[in-house]
Amino acid sequence: MENLTTQVAIIGSGPAGLLLGQLLFKAGISHVIIEQRSAEYVVSRIRAGILEQVSVDLLAQAGVDKNLKRFGLPHDGIEILTNGLKYRVDLAELTQGKKVTVYGQTEVTKDLMQAREVAGLCTYYEAENVQIHDFETHPIVTFQQNGQSYRIQCDFIAGCDGYHGICRASVPKEKIKTFEKLYPFGWLGVLADVPPVSNELIYIQSERGFALCSMRSQTRSRYYLQVPASDHVDAWTDQRFWDELKNRLDKESREKIVTGASI
Repeated sequence: MENLTTQVAIIGSGPAGLLLGQLLFKAGISHVIIEQRSAEYVVSRIRAGILEQVSVDLLAQAGVDKNLKRFGLPHDGIEILTNGLKYRVDLAELTQGKKVTVYGQTEVTKDLMQAREVAGLCTYYEAENVQIHDFETHPIVTFQQNGQSYRIQCDFIAGCDGYHGICRASVPKEKIKTFEKLYPFGWLGVLADVPPVSNELIYIQSERGFALCSMRSQTRSRYYLQVPASDHVDAWTDQRFWDELKNRLDKESREKIVTGASI
């Protein structure tokens, strides 16, 4: 077994873990990242694509905003469609210049992974049997990678592996309080290589349910529908999705929207 010592052991290499690692590196704090999946899997996950101002500022502080500045699409406002009428909300005017930026989480992940590689920082991908020990006293993380066993002693463990990760599962049940409200609907999303229907996001309230017109770039769009929680994705063909989305749009947007195969 290989024994290592560091200040912070980060479990999970999504944007949260990677960004934390970058900030620790900038602050001169030693750390490692431990990830159960492969790097290719992590970077292939399709996630959200809108960054709020605080996220943009934090990425700049971390020194990983070069591509964000080059390829991100700043939005000064949003549109709300309700009762057939469209209203624009000027975010920049209402928040002293703050705005949102369209830049996919996948791209954020790529940027952070590249920065980590350039800096020569340590990430253990495809870690198996990750276990947490003595986290209330002297934290230790153990795992295997490529047949080699590792034991990492640290001052802190940062759980960045999500709801289903080992970190949450390691917290004693009596220490967790869950507050939730369950709704009888979910969000059905489609990503397609078609131009967005609007230069800004459209949030739609209709009698048929909520819808959102979003984007990843000027050539890739992301759309969402509110659907019953009992629906199964296999019941929704591309054509059914587009037809339902059009039913929730205003006449102008309905005529303008470009449809295509989902990714």
